[in-house]
Amino acid sequence: MNSNYTPLFESFNLGKKLEVKNRLVMAPMTNFSSNPDGTVTDAEVNYYERRSSGVGMVITACTYVTANGKGFHGEFGGDQDELIPSLSRLASAIKAKGAKAILQIFHGGREVPPELIPNGDVVSASNIPSEGEGKAVPRPLSEKEIESIILDFGETTRRAIEAGFDGVEIHGANGYLLQQFFSPHSNRREDKWGGSLEKRLTFPLAVVDEVKKAVAEHAKDSFIVGYRFSPEEQETPGITMEDTLALIDGLVTKDLDYLHVSLMDFWSKARRGAEVDRPRIEIIKERIGDQVPLIGVGSIYTADDAIKALQSGVPLIALGREIIIEPEWVQKVEQGREAEIVTKINKDNQQQLDIPDPLWQAIIHSPGWFPGID
Repeated sequence: MNSNYTPLFESFNLGKKLEVKNRLVMAPMTNFSSNPDGTVTDAEVNYYERRSSGVGMVITACTYVTANGKGFHGEFGGDQDELIPSLSRLASAIKAKGAKAILQIFHGGREVPPELIPNGDVVSASNIPSEGEGKAVPRPLSEKEIESIILDFGETTRRAIEAGFDGVEIHGANGYLLQQFFSPHSNRREDKWGGSLEKRLTFPLAVVDEVKKAVAEHAKDSFIVGYRFSPEEQETPGITMEDTLALIDGLVTKDLDYLHVSLMDFWSKARRGAEVDRPRIEIIKERIGDQVPLIGVGSIYTADDAIKALQSGVPLIALGREIIIEPEWVQKVEQGREAEIVTKINKDNQQQLDIPDPLWQAIIHSPGWFPGID
């Protein structure tokens, strides 16, 4: 191994007793490849197995905690006990290759396709649709429904524990329900669940509390809980970096095991609510300090990209699109073969890469999401 990259392979402790073998994480990425009943497919398991041998931790694609939260065709579910064997199959496949297995849990809110949910009943914090043509107008959730969804996050956490996962990641990013409650764009409520910034924090922090409660009741000390967030929104009104710093302040009081910032580019700069000439990751890391570990992600393709990101002080680096392109990324760096790392997808290599067909179709038909396709 090139000694410059040795820090990427130092172990790291998350929580009280969970040690990950290196600083590299497989980022959570939707793969559209589960069965219609929410169970995982053989192709999906093969895809995860292939990419679990090198990284220290795998964070799965999101799994819905209740039927009206299903956000994608081909998404696997965690809303029923009947799905525990399916979840267990996925956890076992990841762990058998040496990585820690983390289940990402979420509710899609106003972003769900109406055809995927019971009665096409799209819900959110308020009746504000996402920006864009043809977006569904959501129905505001009642207080009773909000409290029920909070409990659903706890129940899905219990299922993750019973299925053998090492932890869960609460998905509060990318415009889904937790972010919808935090955002001044999508949350126009005037009750205890919205209005002021403090009230907009109520739902996401209540979800964290319920998940932590489930862990305390059902899990061993080594089971971890993380939270993923998006630092800004482009809408006006929308989440600013100033809002995000308030969210971070709330989250660090909850004794979480890590925070995970969702970025397309690790070094992207703030848009508003902070110094606009500084990378968001620096502003976030400065606010967090050493209170809770941070996972960074975004357009990291080469070993040099990864070590530069690690040198920012962020202790864990997630690989997203690149680990789809190059399943042996970690092994090649560890073996001193970083020059052999592939950073563009070859349109003829689906089978060699163990990419399920629904994900492959999404890749080859979405060049903006997956640049550099040959």
